[in-house]
Amino acid sequence: MIRKIGFWLLWLGFIAYAFLLAPPDQPDTAELIANLSSGKWQDINPLVVCLFNLMGIWPIIYSCLILVDGRQQKLPAWPFATASFGVGAFAILPYLALREPNQKFTGSPGVLLKFFDSRWFGIALTLGAIVLLSYGFSGDWGDFIKQWQTSRFIHVMSLDFGLLSLLFPLLLGDDVARRGMKNSPWFWVLESLPLLGALLYLSFRSPLPNEEEEATTGKQQPV
Repeated sequence: MIRKIGFWLLWLGFIAYAFLLAPPDQPDTAELIANLSSGKWQDINPLVVCLFNLMGIWPIIYSCLILVDGRQQKLPAWPFATASFGVGAFAILPYLALREPNQKFTGSPGVLLKFFDSRWFGIALTLGAIVLLSYGFSGDWGDFIKQWQTSRFIHVMSLDFGLLSLLFPLLLGDDVARRGMKNSPWFWVLESLPLLGALLYLSFRSPLPNEEEEATTGKQQPV
């Protein structure tokens, strides 16, 4: 119960900070978002471009865990996963507050979960993130810090990135257990790396158990 209350308080605190304490919204925010979304990046700091696009990768990373986790929960995970593409941690925190710990997976993953569970998908996300980071680090850090101090959009988006990085390991223990993987300290060291640790985990984690395939294999074994 204390854990759930903590998530709700963090969620309310983040909302209050974003709307009451963060820097004011700028007149050109709508235009900036439109240009970032449409690929018109010529006059935008590469660091802002990188951050904006990485905030599109984070919801995919979370979907790779919570869509599996949601199979065993009383509430569906897909509304939270879908909302996270627009509001990030504002959607993930309520899911963490409402879910129950569960280290089992039953049934067949199905086409969608198999797609999100694919190691190749994790590798593709990792390569995409590396390309974005390489591009972003060529940007002007002084300009980015100035925008972080004056723009609500940049400021809150940066904090959202940091919060998603901190929250991800909270789902890791159950995911490791349901895959029958040893709870090695190596995974926790890996997850201490913001973003890249999560991506590497998705690239190398064991597949989900499939009860239907196991049953079929058992029937085919000679007596």
